[in-house]
Amino acid sequence: MKILVVNGPNLNMLGTRDMTIYGLKTLAEINELLEQHGRRMNVEVATFQSNSEGALVDFIQQQSPSADGIIINPGALTHYGYSLCDALVDTKLPIIEVHLSNIYKREEWRAKSVISPIVKGQIGGLGWRGYVAALRTLVGELLGEDWE
Repeated sequence: MKILVVNGPNLNMLGTRDMTIYGLKTLAEINELLEQHGRRMNVEVATFQSNSEGALVDFIQQQSPSADGIIINPGALTHYGYSLCDALVDTKLPIIEVHLSNIYKREEWRAKSVISPIVKGQIGGLGWRGYVAALRTLVGELLGEDWE
């Protein structure tokens, strides 16, 4: 089983970006945690980050044929990434949207997601743990079982 973990703009700055909102872990640390959890579940975790919507679309189009599901933190593209949304829809894969912060407790413009209508679920406000929860949930659902 292969799960894609896709991260959008500015997530490469984790660990230095406003840590009161985004936490202390770097994206590399979060990716390593996901890879560790994936190994325990016998799942390949393929991670990718870009500040460019086109690069995210290219990655999804290239990798989705060999994937079983997607975890995405679209960053600022959450609010206006229509080509990203279309690329996700075209995969026909189960998708979980993740946000480190609770986008509904922040500025009003952050509460609108063009991605959420096409995903299985959205996890927000749990920091890096949201990624792990998304991975465990997605894999469990794909296997038809619960992970404890």
